[in-house]
Amino acid sequence: MSEARIEVSDIVVRYGGVVAVDGVSFTVGRGEHVTLLGPSGCGKTTTLRAIAGLEEPSTGAIRIDGRTMYSSTERRNVPSEKRGVSMVFQSYAIWPHMTVFDNVAYGLRVRKLPRGEVADNVERALGLVQMREFASRPASNLSGGQQQRVALARAVAFSPTVVLFDEPLSNLDAKLRAEMRVELRELQRRLDITSVYVTHDQEEALAISDRVVVMNNGGIEQIGTPEAIYNRPRSRFVADFVGSANLIGGRLKSAPNGPGPVLFEANGGVTLQARATHRPRGDENRVAVRTAYIDLAPGPPNGAPNAAAGNIRQRLFHGDFIQYIVDWPAGQLIVRRPPTEMFEEGTAVAVSFAAEHCVLLEG
Repeated sequence: MSEARIEVSDIVVRYGGVVAVDGVSFTVGRGEHVTLLGPSGCGKTTTLRAIAGLEEPSTGAIRIDGRTMYSSTERRNVPSEKRGVSMVFQSYAIWPHMTVFDNVAYGLRVRKLPRGEVADNVERALGLVQMREFASRPASNLSGGQQQRVALARAVAFSPTVVLFDEPLSNLDAKLRAEMRVELRELQRRLDITSVYVTHDQEEALAISDRVVVMNNGGIEQIGTPEAIYNRPRSRFVADFVGSANLIGGRLKSAPNGPGPVLFEANGGVTLQARATHRPRGDENRVAVRTAYIDLAPGPPNGAPNAAAGNIRQRLFHGDFIQYIVDWPAGQLIVRRPPTEMFEEGTAVAVSFAAEHCVLLEG
């Protein structure tokens, strides 16, 4: 990661007696796109608003470009308008009585830029989001996707140090949301902006992020690349919340002194080869296997590691994949396979998965 542009250190945010954010720390590198991901009420939006200066933490520190924006020990709290950040809200915050041009120009005019410079910056920003031809149109005549583009143009018009996104795509329909993800990621790369993005949508977080900060109950569960979060979840919460995973109960049979291969005895007596991404303590009682990493084959198992007999209980067609509920000695598994692999309900199958895809979760 490049030099840190945002540093959040042990911030705590309280609302009366309720702790909304509890000791959160992370950094965002220059030009990096970091997503705060978690369920409603986990503290992700409050954390974002603290970076923006819209919420004042109780303790901790926030630095942007090496400058202290908030510090409880220094008793320093820089106002939001002086932090050099721009924010894109879930509601877009577009003024319907203004034209597209005036909406984008608003922040530049507040900063008292010369008229010519305002026009140049607005034209550049609208060009980036492919909205130049709509400059004179009233904002009230725009679709949801077009309003989102105007909000993005307004956010980048004055070349901010940092752009903060608070669930900006959640009001769009599924198809447009998927298209806007691609555009947003391309825009972020083209401008090389540093950004923090808040969402509860796991697919969105995995698709657009350089790194993901998974939050729960006001704290951080795990920080990592999308691939690491998906393939190597540390906790039961991360495995269950991000993507689709089977959580298999049992007990640890043998383990190294550090991260590496382990043997895990699943309920029902099935011995599994798994991998630990942490140093096992001995009290671990769950492994996680992603639904997409499980193979099904007709007939009995061939004796390979992590292979057992199963039976197709239910089959659900989802278009891009088929979801099977499979009975096996350790209970039930959810398995997702391509629609080219078709098994009838009641079919006896061999269930198998690689040891690298069987992850020991922390106790």
